[in-house]
Amino acid sequence: MQVIFDGHPYLFVNPRYAGKHLPPSNSEWFNYGGDKLWVLPEGSEDEQHWAGNSDLLDDGLFEFQILSQGQRCEISLTGPADPQTGLQFTRMVSLEAESPRINFHAVIKNASGHPIEWSVQSVSQYNTADARDATRHNQNFWAFSRTNSSSSYLNRYHVKFGPAENAAAEVRENGLFALHYVPLAAELWLDSKDGWLAAVDGDSRYAMVERFRYDETKPYPGKASVIFWTNGSQLRQHPDGTASFGSPDKEPPALYMEAELNSPMVRLDPGESYHFDTQWFPTRADKDFQGVTDAGVILQPLHAVQDAGAGKIRLVGAFGVFFSGKLVVHFYGAGGMAMGTQPITQVDPRNLLLLQTTAAVPGRVGRISLHLVDSHGLDRGALGEVAVETSAGIQ
Repeated sequence: MQVIFDGHPYLFVNPRYAGKHLPPSNSEWFNYGGDKLWVLPEGSEDEQHWAGNSDLLDDGLFEFQILSQGQRCEISLTGPADPQTGLQFTRMVSLEAESPRINFHAVIKNASGHPIEWSVQSVSQYNTADARDATRHNQNFWAFSRTNSSSSYLNRYHVKFGPAENAAAEVRENGLFALHYVPLAAELWLDSKDGWLAAVDGDSRYAMVERFRYDETKPYPGKASVIFWTNGSQLRQHPDGTASFGSPDKEPPALYMEAELNSPMVRLDPGESYHFDTQWFPTRADKDFQGVTDAGVILQPLHAVQDAGAGKIRLVGAFGVFFSGKLVVHFYGAGGMAMGTQPITQVDPRNLLLLQTTAAVPGRVGRISLHLVDSHGLDRGALGEVAVETSAGIQ
């Protein structure tokens, strides 16, 4: 699978297997790249863990159907029932004309005759090779998610695999988890509740935001809702205490980063199903990424200053947007009373929005918000909401 937006390909495609399909194997993993569904927990200790590899669940033949075409295009993929896990996957993928948003509707069904309990994963492999030299890694590729302020993990993330001291991973002062890709094998878990992750190519300034809905009522596998894997050379300690560093294969490790969204653990009776919905939003961003809103991503937060006596507000900020349309400023008085709106500029997901403009104000404004209204007139939410400042400070 590949995703291309505005001419930019996002995902890793393994040239070793491109255009090929190998029969399922319980002893080998054929990494085609792209995007896939997996299950958790992983392991080989008992039947309640998935052993992985390119088994029937991962590599079996899926039935393909076109469900709709036109303003909304939708397809479905239905895999075979897997006797080992008891699972059967169906995945619907849809696109709509008014946005580059991609909708995924994954259904896991208990195809066995006994209860089962699993979590389903959406696993995406992003290409982290340098666009100018595919043998080298992109030194400006990043992943982000929001940490849990009440995290169960030390340092608000958990190192599942790889060195505990990893300069590529950090939690910033604003609670943002930032991972700078380096070709070092590492698996990092977050118990994030915000329902999103972002992969950002700082060189091309293209980004993908993957969204999901966190379920407060159910446990997550290992408490993780978001997982990142950076592919590269592995640091391993052997039973005799010695350590080694390098690739487990003869070939250099492929250059990619996995971004994984987990569903909660769900118990299914025979014939019962559970659905896991995710959405992808391609947009523009860079390493200055600071967060996600309903309407887009924040690179520089909104800032508003009212010029005393001039009747105007200066607006500054930098954003990537999820929908085409127009930006509309909402004005509020000091007491919170709505004072009107004003459209200020057109926006498009294909272009970074570097906002430096002024808006005429209907009076003394205490607060503003910046909304994105799409081409059908539907309000898609705010990119920011701030108190208005003057040369003397916040009003």
